[in-house]
Amino acid sequence: MNMKVAIYCRLSEEDRNKQFETDDSNSIQNQKAMLLQYAMEQGWELYNIYSDDDYTGSDRRRPEFNRLLKDAEQHRFDIILCKTQSRFTRELELVEKYIHGLFPIWGIRFISIVDNADTANKGNKKSRQINGLVNEWYLEDMSENIRSVLTNRRKNGFHIGAFALYGYKKDPDQKGHLIIDEEAAAVVREVFTLFSQGYGKTAIARMLNDRGIPNPTEYKRLHGLRYQQPKTKNSTLWKYFAISDMLINEIYIGNMVQGKYGSISYKTKQNKPRPKSEWYIVEGTHEPIIDRELWDKVQALIAQRAKPFDVGTIGLFARKARCANCGYTMRSSKNHNKHYLQCSNRHVAKDACIGSFISVDKLERMVIDEINKLAAEYLDKDELEQNIEFCDNLQGQKKRLLSDIAVYEKKVAEFSKGIQELYMDKVKGLISESDYVEMSKDFTTERDRLERVIADGEKQLAEIEEKIAVGDNRRQIIEQYSNLEHLTREIVEILIDYISVGKRIPGTRDVPIEIHWNF
Repeated sequence: MNMKVAIYCRLSEEDRNKQFETDDSNSIQNQKAMLLQYAMEQGWELYNIYSDDDYTGSDRRRPEFNRLLKDAEQHRFDIILCKTQSRFTRELELVEKYIHGLFPIWGIRFISIVDNADTANKGNKKSRQINGLVNEWYLEDMSENIRSVLTNRRKNGFHIGAFALYGYKKDPDQKGHLIIDEEAAAVVREVFTLFSQGYGKTAIARMLNDRGIPNPTEYKRLHGLRYQQPKTKNSTLWKYFAISDMLINEIYIGNMVQGKYGSISYKTKQNKPRPKSEWYIVEGTHEPIIDRELWDKVQALIAQRAKPFDVGTIGLFARKARCANCGYTMRSSKNHNKHYLQCSNRHVAKDACIGSFISVDKLERMVIDEINKLAAEYLDKDELEQNIEFCDNLQGQKKRLLSDIAVYEKKVAEFSKGIQELYMDKVKGLISESDYVEMSKDFTTERDRLERVIADGEKQLAEIEEKIAVGDNRRQIIEQYSNLEHLTREIVEILIDYISVGKRIPGTRDVPIEIHWNF
């Protein structure tokens, strides 16, 4: 039977060599030529060439890489052929998962010709694992080096972002320096001036939208910047939070502010917010758009308006009520000492949303009625206990954790076995004492790290099981919160995920709501 081979090529940013964006690079062409010649010499039939351009070996979202894995699972070919193992992946975790785990199960042979990795050769598994470790260290070291360079540039006030803040553009003559984009800066000045004159943030957003002024993301797209525009309704409109963020951004008074978000790990592109104490703020790095007098006036107004109502207590349904029509989080307002919730999105433009509106007292009464109705049904019919899906999310988390722990335990066992095999190779004289010490140290370090990961996972598992045990007492929970007179913020947090609020039904006083419980 003729063996079918799938060729995988990858070019990363650092070895990129392109004339035009649509062209394949010389490096990709060279990889293809080398691998095609090798496959032809072996007499294999070419199934397909999978090629990812401008992707790193740690990016799990590579489109062709993921298409290759799907086709491998369906056994559409017999062999995966790469130039080097690192072209397939630089992550040790993926080496273990696919090359040593799933590919043998799927009946797929993996070969990389330059570093001589071949899963048909049982004797070179250790070298593949060492390759994986070396590639993992390369990723970590490269990430640390890049982070160190970027941190240094941030500390010195150089702008390092892919895009300049709305109102500015990158200086073509000085890398890391911002210059004013006069077209957008005029809008920024208007926003600050309007707010200083007493206009609200939503009112300012509506004024800009009524005049057809594109919001910052749409402005970038219209000016040819390769900015990923969100594909959602009203994504070109100004919103409350765009105005709110603008009014407190120190970049507009000439200070460089960076590092508001930091990456979770070099293995993921996910970011998380960083505390303000860890931001990089350097004063006077570029020309300000807003003068200090206007800035101070705006900050004073923001401080006055930021005082929470009810003597500093958080609103009963704060961040819990959403407009059923557009999904926007409803904001609180106060009129004649009565609190209301409304969808402010309907104010940003004429057709943004039909809006929803309800008084806090009315919503509280409706929620209490629903709790009492649920309690009556639940306590009258014991069989409903089987139907309420209380712990689905926790059970899902538990299942994923158990699966992850099992994978890590398997890896620990393999590293332990690898250390034993290295020792036997040393005893047999196949490797020197110094090589044994060096390689076993690497294996031991990685094994110890995985054992710490397992310990953390088991701790999380214990916490989840404790929550599940508490959740299984849902009869007591419902009994505890039945026959309530009033809700408290604590009760809302415990019982409610969010509430979807619709528009009042014409001709009635009824407002449709849908409560999404935490149980």
